Amino acid sequence: MARTFQSDRVWHFAVPPDRLWDRLRAVEEYPSWWPWLRRFHAADGFESGSSWRCVVAPPLPYVVRFTVALDRVEPPERVAATVDGDIRGTAELLVREEPEGSSVRLRSGLAPADPVMRRFAAFAPALVGWGHDWVLDQGGRQFRHRALESLDR
Repeated sequence: MARTFQSDRVWHFAVPPDRLWDRLRAVEEYPSWWPWLRRFHAADGFESGSSWRCVVAPPLPYVVRFTVALDRVEPPERVAATVDGDIRGTAELLVREEPEGSSVRLRSGLAPADPVMRRFAAFAPALVGWGHDWVLDQGGRQFRHRALESLDR
């Protein structure tokens, strides 16, 4: 059985939830926000039932190919998704109003499904975990800088 990499991250943003949600829905801009997102296709946008095809290149000697099925989108508060491909699992995004704006909480449990990636994760779990965390941490910083910078003007 492959190891599951758990994540539970919270980011705080100085914009109200509705403006934050509008930026999250701007899927056509995702590749410009995240350079490690090598390929991205979201024909049906940010709606329940949408399926996104992704190729992610962490700073490790591999790329990760997967789909994200948006099982449930509840504007402007919640997204529940299933991930399948080189990695498999579930993810949930929660947007909450905060006194100074909004918070976004991302929880996920993802396991390598590709046989080569499973072996790599078994041999070097700390390195794979670092790559996973790097993508999430960079993603939060890049979202703040690239997706929200236009709201500060």
